[in-house]
Amino acid sequence: MDKIERLKQKKQYEKYVKEKTPRHNVWVNMLKAFVLGGLICCLGQVIFHYCELRGLDQNMCGSWTSMTLVLLSVILTGTGIYPRLAKWGGAGALVPITGFANSVAAPAIEYKKEGQVFGIGCKIFTIAGPVILYGIFTSWALGLIYWIGTLFA
Repeated sequence: MDKIERLKQKKQYEKYVKEKTPRHNVWVNMLKAFVLGGLICCLGQVIFHYCELRGLDQNMCGSWTSMTLVLLSVILTGTGIYPRLAKWGGAGALVPITGFANSVAAPAIEYKKEGQVFGIGCKIFTIAGPVILYGIFTSWALGLIYWIGTLFA
C-alpha cells in the first residue's frame, strides 16, 4: 500500500511540475532577441551616421555612439523600461555596450537606499565585476603570450 501511495504522489507531483513549468518556443525567443538586438544596433548606426553628418571623424563618431547608447541604457534602466525590454527580447538586450551599462546601473539603482558606500559602492559591480575581472585577466594573459612570442620571433 505504501508503495502505491508513493507512486500516486510521484505521478501527481510530475503532473503539477509539468503544469507549472513555463513552455518556451525557442524559435520565437530567437526571433525576439534578433529583433531587439537588431533595433539596438540600428539605433547605434543611426547615431553614428548622424555624427558623420555633423562632420566628426570616425573615432569621434564611435565615441559619441558609445556614450549615447550607454546614456540611453542607463536612463531606460532607471525608468524600468530596459528590464521590460530585456524580458521580452532576452539575449538581444545583451548587445555588449547597452547590456553592460544596464548590468552596472541596475545594482546601483537597486541598492541606492543602502547608502553611497555600502549600497552603491559595494554593489555596483556585482554583475559587471566578473566581466571586468576576466576581461582584464584575459587581456593580460594574451599580452603576455604576445610579448613572449615577440621575444622568439
